[in-house]
Amino acid sequence: MPEVTSHAPGWPSWVDLHSPDTRRSKEFYTDLFGWDAYTMTVPGFGDREMFTLGGIQGPEVAGMHPLADDTQPPSWMCYFRSDDIQATMETVRAAGGRELAPPADLANLGHMALCSDPEGADFALWTPYNLAGAGVVDEPSAMCWVELACRDTEQARRYYNEVFGWKGIDVEHSGSDYTKFLLGEDRPLAGMVRMDERWPQDVPPHWIPYFQVADCDEAAARAAGLGASIQYGPADIPAGRYAVMTDPTGARLAVMTPDPAELPRRS
Repeated sequence: MPEVTSHAPGWPSWVDLHSPDTRRSKEFYTDLFGWDAYTMTVPGFGDREMFTLGGIQGPEVAGMHPLADDTQPPSWMCYFRSDDIQATMETVRAAGGRELAPPADLANLGHMALCSDPEGADFALWTPYNLAGAGVVDEPSAMCWVELACRDTEQARRYYNEVFGWKGIDVEHSGSDYTKFLLGEDRPLAGMVRMDERWPQDVPPHWIPYFQVADCDEAAARAAGLGASIQYGPADIPAGRYAVMTDPTGARLAVMTPDPAELPRRS
């Protein structure tokens, strides 16, 4: 299990679950992915669960904390690495996005800010101190991809190009419009699906993480047995086999058994 010690600027580096029932969420994810968890008290931010892989002393792969109030939906927050959060936040605003929480230190873990794009999809910025981000990626039970679902994909292309320098290219994906975001000429790091008429109107634009699994069908069946609702799949795509679900509290995520040739190259 190779560990990751750094993430390049613009790359997805961390994911954090906002849960209305942290006990239920902890049971689900530790059962589904074999994660362990420990509680960290962060001054000014309260208690946070840190999920680890390979034992309690293993590398951190994701975090979790309670929803601030019951008006917020359960969700996974995707964090993107920034060398200068203040400068990135200025670009976020200039490109039409919003600042949801100003830049602040999360104790000795890192410097962060919460934002949304012009269509309202939330995401976070991260500059590491003692927490580089996910300590394992592109391995079973670890994050391997992040994906934006939105209705105005052309606007999103322009926005994320301005904010992170990403370039969007169209690819085939289950009969739907799909975009791969590249950093540089050939380094895919995220995806985007257009929310067409098949999507319920009450589902807002959002980012979700994909977690790698050895067997997508087995993982989807196990997730359903643990209380998840499978929204799509399992299905084959050129990049592998995947399934999208909501966990028992309603947070959206995906599992994927990727074609090894399609995994992002992080260096």
